[in-house]
Order: sequence, then C-alpha cells, then structure tokens
Amino acid sequence: MRVEDLKHAKLKKWVKDWAKIMKPAAVEICNGTKREYDKMLKILVSSGLGIKLNDKIRPGSYLFRSDPSDVARAESRTFIASKKKVDAGPNNNWTDPDELKKTMTDLFKGCMKGRIMYVIPFSMGPVGSDIAKIGVEITDSPYVVANMHIMTRVGKKVLDVLGTDGFFVPCVHSIAKPLAKGESDGGKWPCEPDVQKKFISHFPDTYEIWSYGSGYGGNALLGKKCLALRIASVLARDEGWLAEHMLILKITNPEGEVKYFAGAFPSACGKTNLSMLIPTMPGWKVQTIGDDIAWMKFKEDGRLYAINPEAGFFGVAPGTSDNSNFNAMKTISHNTIFTNCGLTVDGDVWWEQIGYGVPGGEVLDWKGQRRPAPKTDKGVKGEEIAHVNARFTTPASQCPAIAPEWEDPNGVPISAFMFGGRRATTIPLVNQSKSWVHGVFLGSITGSEITAAALDIAAGSVRRDPFAMLPFCGYNMGDYFNHWIKIGQKAAAEGHADKLPKIFFVNWFRKDTFDHFLWPGYGENARVLAWIFNRCNDEENYLETAIGNLPKPGSIEPPEGLNPDVMSSLCSVDVEGWEAEIADIRSDYYPQYGARLPKVLYEELDVIEGELAKLHAILTGNR
Repeated sequence: MRVEDLKHAKLKKWVKDWAKIMKPAAVEICNGTKREYDKMLKILVSSGLGIKLNDKIRPGSYLFRSDPSDVARAESRTFIASKKKVDAGPNNNWTDPDELKKTMTDLFKGCMKGRIMYVIPFSMGPVGSDIAKIGVEITDSPYVVANMHIMTRVGKKVLDVLGTDGFFVPCVHSIAKPLAKGESDGGKWPCEPDVQKKFISHFPDTYEIWSYGSGYGGNALLGKKCLALRIASVLARDEGWLAEHMLILKITNPEGEVKYFAGAFPSACGKTNLSMLIPTMPGWKVQTIGDDIAWMKFKEDGRLYAINPEAGFFGVAPGTSDNSNFNAMKTISHNTIFTNCGLTVDGDVWWEQIGYGVPGGEVLDWKGQRRPAPKTDKGVKGEEIAHVNARFTTPASQCPAIAPEWEDPNGVPISAFMFGGRRATTIPLVNQSKSWVHGVFLGSITGSEITAAALDIAAGSVRRDPFAMLPFCGYNMGDYFNHWIKIGQKAAAEGHADKLPKIFFVNWFRKDTFDHFLWPGYGENARVLAWIFNRCNDEENYLETAIGNLPKPGSIEPPEGLNPDVMSSLCSVDVEGWEAEIADIRSDYYPQYGARLPKVLYEELDVIEGELAKLHAILTGNR
C-alpha cells in the first residue's frame, strides 16, 4: 500500500509530515503478512545484523546482538512531558513538552536518509475489541517491524477498523543512523551509542510517543511499555478503565469451576513463570491469558473484564529453563527472535540458568566474542555469556498453556487481583485486603528488588514499586492511586461493589537467617492460588489480622517436606517488621506524593498502625 492509498486523512498527513522531516529513501505501509515478516528478517540477515539459528534445533528462529549501549530500558532517558510538572509526579522524569519536541524535531531532521520509513498500523488487543486501542508506529528498523509483527496485530485489518477518522496513538521512532549513498551498517547494530542522546518521550496531553536513538526492546517497540502502559494509563484515567502491568491467569479447580486472576509483580519476581505455571496439586489447571499487561473495562454486568493487549511474549531469557518455566521453553522452541543471548557451535542459543551446559568446546557470547564453553549453566557475575537482560520475542499462540479465551474480544471477568514483590522478611506468603481501599494501600506499598532491565539502577537494591507500575505510569502516582480508589467508588455507587475483584498480596521470597528461601515456589505456588480461588468463593479459610486476612492454619496444604513451623511463620504477622514498614511508609515514602496522595491511604495507615500497636502490647504484656 502507498501513502496516497491511506483513507484516514489525519494519518496520511501525519505520515507525509514526518517523511518531510526524516527524509527517508522510501515509505512502506506494513501489511502484517508472513511474507512481509520474512522479508524483514531476510534484510536483517543479509546485512549481517541477524543470525539464522539451526532449523533442525530451533526452526524459524533468529539471533540478534545489540550495541552494548543499547541493551535495556534507559530510565534516565525516558520522559513524561506533561504540560504541568506536577502532573508527571515524582515517579517520572519530566521535561517541558514544547522544549522537548523542539529538541527532538531537530534530531529527527534527516535521520532516515538512505533508509526505508516503515509505517506500522497495529492493534493493542484483538482487532475490533471495545477494550483494544490502535497505534501507528513510524520506524526505520526492520528489526522493529519483525518484532511488532509478533508482539501486536499488524496490517490492513487494523486500518479497516481505524476507518477514515478513528482514534490512533501516533508513535514515532528512529534508530538515529542515517546512511550516506553506498553506505551500509556493515553488520554493526545501528543506534545512537551515546546514552545521553537517546530519548524515549511520552506526551500524555496529546497521547503521543516519540523515541530516538535506541533500537532495542520497549525503547523501540512502542506498542510495548510506551503505549500499553505509559500512554494507556493516561487514557484509562481519562476514560475510566484500567491499564495495568499485570499477568492474566485462567484457573480451573478440580470441580471444573473457572476463575480469572490478574497479578502485578515487579521484574525478577517470577511473573512470566507464574503466568505459565504448572500446578503440583492434582486436579488444578492454570492457563495463560497474558504474561505482562492487562487492560480492563467494566461491562454491563458490573464486572471488570480484561484483555491481554499483546500478541506475543517479550521475556527475559536468563533464568528460563524447563525447571523454572517449562511452558516458556516449549513456546520459544521455534519461530522466535532472540536478542543478546549466547550462540553455540551447533547454531542454537544459550544463556545462564538454561538448565544445561554449552555443547561443544566454545560459545560466542552476546558481544560475538569466543568464549570457552561452560560445562554447567552457572555464570560468573559480570562475565555472563548472555546479557542479563537478554530477551526472546515469541508468539503467544505457541504457548502450550495459552487459554482458548486469550483473544476473546470481550475479555475475561477478573475475580482477584494479586500484588507481589521480592521481600525476604515481613511480608507473609499471602494476605487478603479487608476492603478495596485497603487493597489499594497494599498495591501502593509494593516493594521489590531492582532487575538488570533497569539500566540506571544497581541490580539487587530495593525500592518501592507501587502496583509494579513505577517505571510505567504515565502520570503522577498519587493521582494513579486516586484513580484506583475512584474505580471502587464508582462500582459501589452503581451497586456493584460485590463484583469488584478481591485483592491479595503474595510473597514467594521469604528467607531464613541462612538466606534460604522458605517457600519452594514455582509449581507449588498453585497452593496459594487455590487458597485465593476459595476466598473468591467466600470460603471461611482465613483469620482476620491487623494487616489483613491471612490463611487459617491448615487452609493451605503445605508442600511435601515443608516444616509446619515454617508454614506457620509464612502465614503470621511479623509485628516488629510491620511496625518498621509502616514507619518507613509514613516518614519516607508517602510524603513524596504530597497533596496528590489520597487522604484515605493515610487513614488506612492509621488504622493498621493502631491495630499493630494493640497487638504489640498484647505480645509484650503491656495491656
């Protein structure tokens, strides 16, 4: 299709205007076909940027190596450019939108010389769903086009739904490497190597995304975090729905009853593993609707319905194995794009904690350097063969655990929300909120370890990551908390409070004094899911405590070999730990949001603090 054939007048003008600025050699409108996908990969392989893997081992799959400056989410170069700084909040990097657009427009001038401008019309969510949104990305990267084919729904069917005047989110991207006549990339990953010249910019007041200088991951696949969370969270606030960093599970109990849960977990908390969990409990079944993002709207029956807006999985490879995530390993066995993994002598990919050593005598690391082949899957910190943020892009339809409803345009009704973080102490195995506001409180105080995906923060440190949305909320987090509270108020006002999802907090990562995990995790987490499932049926399997509803002794069947005292500890209130937690929230965490933090959250804090004080007095004998 030519630009002139576009029927949407605003879209046509937008493409023409950017072509005048960027000056590409040609413009192509993407059609989303398999032929187009194959063409992009052929271009990349022939230019030396892509490596076709051994079809006998991993058919239809490819490996890419990015520039060392272009391996992760660049948080310091990610901007929320709202008109008012306070609207971006303390959780975002703010800059003036007019100044930022001027700076970036100057950078965009001539940035696509010698390259093709690809125009990607894409749907986030099943095409035509009333929960879905349409975006259009301009890019000069065939790698981006190929990945967007996997991660979204691309092509004419999207333009048909868009029609002549439909709403779309405009997404502008360039790798920032124009080519002179006769020049090529020479097999070197094209990007702006200076991190300070990379920009991943969001304009919430006009629902726009501009990205310059990076060709990697969510910096370049603008349907990912940029649209699906940062801009979608603003749209959700403005339109009265939820755009969340959540997996979606379908859970079936032994009697055949089905429920759907949505769960928010910061990076490195086993979110993808949980989304594809294989239960250890006989008769229970877990299936995947989505592993990363959920968009949710209320329907006429008063329930909240969710879709997975993505069409693929963009997962972290290191740590993925048959043991940690058997279904993910099956999903990526074919038709998958890998980035920054190791390459074995037999033409397959490899990464640390894959479950086996490297076959052969040597391996190429993620920088393309020859290395001795490790006999085990353990790596030396700082000398990893695969980059710690190495990724796979793979179609969700290939997942053995994918639920039949995963592309239902109506979405699936959510019965429970789960929040969780990587906490070695204090937070119990599972805790149910006493009310919707208490649940918002629990979501707001989520804390976890930082992952290697965050370029600018040391891995292993701990920070608050409310609702697992800290890097992804497109506006002031205090206003975001208030949006959640309003969602509950709206449901109550319409007589549907009882249909709101119940809210839980889980923590698989409690440790003993020897730094050993107390809970075995992985498939055993189904035991906690079963408890939540039964709570959604109002089963009396809980004890009310100062911090929420905890499992009644015996209501969670412990894994084989787990000491009863450990189980008791996992499901009890750590009074001193919670007193310290509350003190930190009150003095160091909540104040950063100032007047934007809803007063009801401070009131919730007061109630919990008072209950803990009573419990402390009883335990110490000071009645």
